[in-house]
Formats: sequence, structure tokens, C-alpha cells
Amino acid sequence: MPQPLIAVMNDDTDFLSLMHELLSGEGYRCFICKERDRVYALVKEQQPDLVILDIRLGAPEAGWTILELLRLDPTTARMPVIVCSADTIFLRAKEESLRALHCDILEKPFDLDALLLKIVLALETLDTSPA
Repeated sequence: MPQPLIAVMNDDTDFLSLMHELLSGEGYRCFICKERDRVYALVKEQQPDLVILDIRLGAPEAGWTILELLRLDPTTARMPVIVCSADTIFLRAKEESLRALHCDILEKPFDLDALLLKIVLALETLDTSPA
């Protein structure tokens, strides 16, 4: 059985490189994307087990729009998403809405152990979700 596939969507090349190295080192398969206009199509095509999405993604509402597209599409609607951002004020203001969309939240900067725990918990929801 293949290892879970994790998509990391962020506009920061250094962050993407770090995440790819970390996740690969932890045994996950990983793909990254920094072009916001490609994120939705790439996620739909690749069908990752988890998406780690920067809510800003280069523009104030870009990540939010992508998240809404993912939740409206039946093929991606139940996909676990961890929303991350350094904009803690925005994350806290939207926390209730994000939780209603079944997203976990991770504020940057974050502790690597906290990230890895959130990943494990998000992937566990796949095992316990009704088909």
C-alpha cells in the first residue's frame, strides 16, 4: 500500500522546499505547487490524501477561493485540508468558518512536531470516514 500523498500549496519557494524535504523524510509522498491558478486543477488531478494550503497564496483571498472550489467539488469535498498562514489575525477571524469547512488550522511559524501531529490526525480521518 503506497504512503499517503500530501499536497503542499504555498507561494514561498523556500517553504515548499523545506516541506517537501520534511515530508519525504517522514516517508510521505509529496507534491508542491506555488502557482495559485494551477492548485485546484492539480489537486483534482492528483487526488492527494491531504492538502496543506496557504490561505493567502500570493493574494489575500486566493487560498480561500481555492478552498471553496475544493469543498464544492464532489471529488475533493471530503479531502482533509490544513490551512496555514503567517496571518494569524486572519486565521483567528476565519477560524469558525474554516472549522465549518472541516479544515484544521496551523499558524506560521509552527513547530514541526505540531505539523506532523496535525498530519497524522488528518490522515486518520480518512480511515474513520464513512465511504
